[in-house]
Amino acid sequence: MSEMEKTVGDAYGAVAREYAVLADRWEEGRPLDRALFPVFAELVRGRGPVLDAGCGPGRLTARLRELGAEAFGVDLSPGMVDLARETYPGLRFEVGDLADPVAEDGSLAGVLAHYSVIHDPPGRLPVTLAGFHRMLREGGYLLLAFQALDGPGVLCEPFDHRVAPAHRYSPEGVSVLAGEAGLAEVARLVIAGSEDERRGFPQAHLLFRKQE
Repeated sequence: MSEMEKTVGDAYGAVAREYAVLADRWEEGRPLDRALFPVFAELVRGRGPVLDAGCGPGRLTARLRELGAEAFGVDLSPGMVDLARETYPGLRFEVGDLADPVAEDGSLAGVLAHYSVIHDPPGRLPVTLAGFHRMLREGGYLLLAFQALDGPGVLCEPFDHRVAPAHRYSPEGVSVLAGEAGLAEVARLVIAGSEDERRGFPQAHLLFRKQE
């Protein structure tokens, strides 16, 4: 684990319980942010293990399990993993680097990365996407969510995330990088910035399939 990843993990560990409460509040009354989630669950259900990459307190891992997916969670933060294990004792959670092989090559039916790649600096994102591709089986799915840029020609820019250094990314730029990693875009939902009362950022949800 790099020093940057340790810093992010420690920062989230220090606010694990507070973050879990804020995350639950964020989802209340925001059905658009969940629109592709049941679609993803249906696509991966019954096809094999599903990684919740950057699982945090584990609520989405648990939701995937409720929807019939064989989900487990991995997070950089030992504090977050401890909280997830405490909250959902019947589920599997591990501390790990999302870009390293936390699963065998070609073993996963799906990967969910819900606002976890925002902590990847620009040079790191291709490595993370390549790691997801490596772990996915042919035809497996990746669902990415992140704060988005709405201007052309720029891949990313930093923003004032309250926990750890973060970037928002261009959906077009992420799609290009994913394509270079062997992941084909299947669907896209970009929620208008006017729906984000705090920062006014668009929110991007991109669904990819590993090319066969």
